[in-house]
Amino acid sequence: MVRFGYSLSSEEHGSLALVEHARMAEDIGFDFAMISDHFHPWIPRQGNSSFVWSVLGAIAARTERIAIGTGVTCPLIRTHPAIVAHAAATVATLMPGRFVLGLGTGENLNEHVTGERWPSASERRRMLEEAVEVIRELWKGELTDHDGRYYTVVDAQLYTLPDEPPPIVVAASGEKAAELAGAIGDGLVGVGPERETVEAFERGGGTGKPKYGQVTLCWAKDERAAIETVMEWWPQVGVQGEASQELPLPRMFESAAKVVKADDIAAAVPCGPDVDRHLEQIRSYLDAGFDHVYLHQIGPDQEGFLRFAHDELLPRLGSAEMRAAG
Repeated sequence: MVRFGYSLSSEEHGSLALVEHARMAEDIGFDFAMISDHFHPWIPRQGNSSFVWSVLGAIAARTERIAIGTGVTCPLIRTHPAIVAHAAATVATLMPGRFVLGLGTGENLNEHVTGERWPSASERRRMLEEAVEVIRELWKGELTDHDGRYYTVVDAQLYTLPDEPPPIVVAASGEKAAELAGAIGDGLVGVGPERETVEAFERGGGTGKPKYGQVTLCWAKDERAAIETVMEWWPQVGVQGEASQELPLPRMFESAAKVVKADDIAAAVPCGPDVDRHLEQIRSYLDAGFDHVYLHQIGPDQEGFLRFAHDELLPRLGSAEMRAAG
């Protein structure tokens, strides 16, 4: 069965707002939410970037049913995998059975801050594979030593552990990354409706595992207002390819996004009040094979979007046709 979720955008909203958005998403009936884990926003205008593990603790205290995942955490450079293992285990005890650890190879935007070298994509994949190994070992609750190619762990043991370790879902956008996600992960996270990514994930060992897809959209009372919102708050949607992993500063994304035009936004992001346009984009993910689809509403008006989701979108998503898709 397909499940539908909501995206908590740490770059666009402050800590208390994120907690309130999670509570509201639970109240209106979303199955799960995914929260971004950044050190910097994408562009300065977004203005936020909370420490996600503190926010997750507050969300755990304010919600009861909704599953929550990181979308996604990079355990490679800025945060050692042993610390990620510790943080994730603690959060999993605060929301038993409803926390998912999303992991990925990250972006230079967030990972350069400790002064360490930014590795190539192939090296980051190798680092992620070893990081997942470290995290799973520590989740056994045993005294752990690890002397690997990229990480060292000495006499470490986690004492606060959930009854069952949380699933690890791995982000991927290319064939090699998707195959790795199938091999080391309990699920896939994708940001585009690419059937090829899903097929590579399944080829790597992901058959039968959940596949999470993020749909970026902008609801507003009219299409022009929605396009203007995207231009103001999320113009980096038009920054494609390797640049999204390589640029180190928010002002550089802002500069790169200056070439993005309103027509580009209209083509890339469903904008406006037409529920069918949003459903069409969601359906493209289902057709590609994703079975956990979560919605990122761009801009400040999260309450307006959540009302729209409650009144118009979720009833359609809850239909037998949509729930059985994928």
